Amino acid sequence: MKKMLSFFNSYRVNLDPADLIIPIPLHPARFRERGFNQAQILACLIAQKFNKPLATKHLLRKRHTRHQAVLTKKERWTNIEGAFTIKHSSSLKGKHILLVDDLLTTGATASEAAKMLKSAGAAKVGLLALAVAPAE
Repeated sequence: MKKMLSFFNSYRVNLDPADLIIPIPLHPARFRERGFNQAQILACLIAQKFNKPLATKHLLRKRHTRHQAVLTKKERWTNIEGAFTIKHSSSLKGKHILLVDDLLTTGATASEAAKMLKSAGAAKVGLLALAVAPAE
């Protein structure tokens, strides 16, 4: 976490345009397995640092998916398709959203989440990931 905050300071990251910070959600069953959502922890820190609202009830994972890490690039895109739903869509209309994830590999999860947010009326969706790793 300290490295991430140091990155923001070093590179003068400007999140002024963001209206809401939304973490990539876990399915409730996966959350029970882990006991935490690392993307939500990151999003919370970012929201606090930049004094932005954290929205955790708008983007929900409605379908329990297989772990992306065990899938091929192509399987990841199919696996995540239709996994998210939107609640409170009226509060997303016209908003600039910063989507936060812990790890970006193929971009399938972030892409599917952004597609749902845009379909709910978000004006723009940006992504901030803590790490980027090549998909195997």
